[in-house]
Amino acid sequence: MPTILITGTSRGLGLECARQYAEAGWTVLACARNPAASPPLQALASTHSGRVKTLSLDVEDHAAIDRLARELDGTAIDVLLNSAGTMGNGSFAKDGLAFGSFGRSDYEDWETIFRLNVFGPMKMAEAFIGHVARSNQKKIVTLTSMLGSVGINRIGGLYAYRASKAAVNAMMKSMAIDLAKSHGIAATALHPGWVRTDLGGPQADIDSETSVAGMLKVIDALTLETAGRFWVYDGSELPW
Repeated sequence: MPTILITGTSRGLGLECARQYAEAGWTVLACARNPAASPPLQALASTHSGRVKTLSLDVEDHAAIDRLARELDGTAIDVLLNSAGTMGNGSFAKDGLAFGSFGRSDYEDWETIFRLNVFGPMKMAEAFIGHVARSNQKKIVTLTSMLGSVGINRIGGLYAYRASKAAVNAMMKSMAIDLAKSHGIAATALHPGWVRTDLGGPQADIDSETSVAGMLKVIDALTLETAGRFWVYDGSELPW
């Protein structure tokens, strides 16, 4: 059966991705900063004993990423799914556009957001490219956000988060071009929709089950020809 490595699996979309892939029969390498502190993740691993392996990983710690890559040396990873992400210190769900508005920039928070949302996926791809390249499916997917689209931004605000997602979109576009040539890897950005999670808030459009079910279909259909685009969980596309 195929293997997927997922970051940010302690809760939210990462956890739901781990659940649905495990139920589909995949081997799931479920990464989280502290897996033992997530009862739902532990329950999932117990339910799918031998299929879901929990791994301790802080995506901001590049040395830890390198160590994990060495530990998994020889493992073929069909899909590398970068799910870990943050909006930083604050909450759009609670504060709306007042959070991250112009004139209220916390630059230390900007650095944290970029370390997790941009540097993390890039480092994961560079560290695990060999694992992905030796697999059958050869896919690298990073969860992004429609808030990273420059083309549809009509309301402004959310500077740090928007900037980080626009940056990761550009990164995944270049990765799609380069890795297709060098390793036959299909890389893409994927918007999960506005989801009712801790990050999305209770007023969001869809639940995590719906989002992830759609994303699994998009990932399954991903090819070298369809890589490097701004996909949405429902199979539609967003402008950059």
